[in-house]
Amino acid sequence: MSGRNGGAGAGRGKRPTGRGTAKQPQDKTRARQGAGPDTKPGGKQARNPVAKAEQPAARPASPKTASPRPGARKAEKAAAQTVLQTGIQMLHVTGDEADMRLDRFLTARFPQVAFTHLQRIVRTGQLRVDGKRMKPNDRLQAGQNVRIPPLKQQETVPRSAARNTDDRAFLESITLYEDKDVLVINKPAGLAVQGGSGTTRHVDGLLDCMRDKAGQKPRLVHRLDKETAGCLVIAKTRFAASVMAKSFRSRTTRKVYWAICAGVPRVRQGRISTYLARMADADGESRMVVAEHGDKGADHALTYYAVVDQSAQKLSWLSLKPVTGRTHQLRVHTADIGHPIIGDDKYFNIENWDLPGGIQNRLHLLARRIVIAHPRTGRPLDVSAPLPPHMQQTFNLLGLDTERYDPIIEAPEE
Repeated sequence: MSGRNGGAGAGRGKRPTGRGTAKQPQDKTRARQGAGPDTKPGGKQARNPVAKAEQPAARPASPKTASPRPGARKAEKAAAQTVLQTGIQMLHVTGDEADMRLDRFLTARFPQVAFTHLQRIVRTGQLRVDGKRMKPNDRLQAGQNVRIPPLKQQETVPRSAARNTDDRAFLESITLYEDKDVLVINKPAGLAVQGGSGTTRHVDGLLDCMRDKAGQKPRLVHRLDKETAGCLVIAKTRFAASVMAKSFRSRTTRKVYWAICAGVPRVRQGRISTYLARMADADGESRMVVAEHGDKGADHALTYYAVVDQSAQKLSWLSLKPVTGRTHQLRVHTADIGHPIIGDDKYFNIENWDLPGGIQNRLHLLARRIVIAHPRTGRPLDVSAPLPPHMQQTFNLLGLDTERYDPIIEAPEE
């Protein structure tokens, strides 16, 4: 690998002898579980039949050994209802909620309250943790006390059985892997992960159709931009959410993205290391910019990249491995080295550049592959997503082969 301003990196290696997605787990679920991080990506994508969830191990029938979990969940729901009815109340962070993000803690405790309202009480300082203001992404510790102000319960029409059926069918159609703890979907480009102003259909809302008897639904453990397609990991249990969130935070999760960029980097394999900060542009729109160390709100961002193939000097197919997970990191980093991702209406910064004919003006960025330790077994869960339709059209037009060897596997992990 070369530095950001270094010389040429390693050249293309030989193609691997085998296919590069994941090995099939013994229980015949859809993704390949057990392939280590050295498994090489690339290769034809298997069809996506609906996977059967792993059968849970048999439990003793004796009521004397029954788990106290249902009672604890009922108590949590009762506490949530009490807050809605009486106003201000203090909630105690339990042991299994330790290390949970504040926003996820709130959505788990108050599924009947609009997410935007929960964000507002945090942002305005009405919510306090041990008497202090917090941010939505701050982590909670066992034993902390959370002051909840009066909440406004959203007035929504109960979900119909038909809507639940339709949403479940849609999720199954885009599912790449599923067992009793984990769900990995192939998020389509244009589908938001969470709701916001004017956004009514999103992944988090679709997950309502998967609520269990206790009212708990699967939890998001990371995010993708609305226009980015590909692998999105979802925890189906609180236990899985806690374990996988730690994997993302400790940077042991391996992610590979594919992008079509303007021009061809002179250094074919390299490292992009900058600081990124959020700012408002002249129109008041929020965006991420390259900043200096020590600037207010600046966080370090690190990305490795490799040129997989190119179309003359006009376009390049880049494979990207983000080590950190900053907002819009890959989009800002590719633009910073002079090769922005085509179709990016926020960060494309080359003037008088025309998109080649036949290519759709949509963001050409795919969360191609993710490797994460399974929360229950600890074995690597390795899942790959196919190209979205608009990128498949571009690959066909440019004659790019998805089975081509991807040199990003040679990039360091940190």
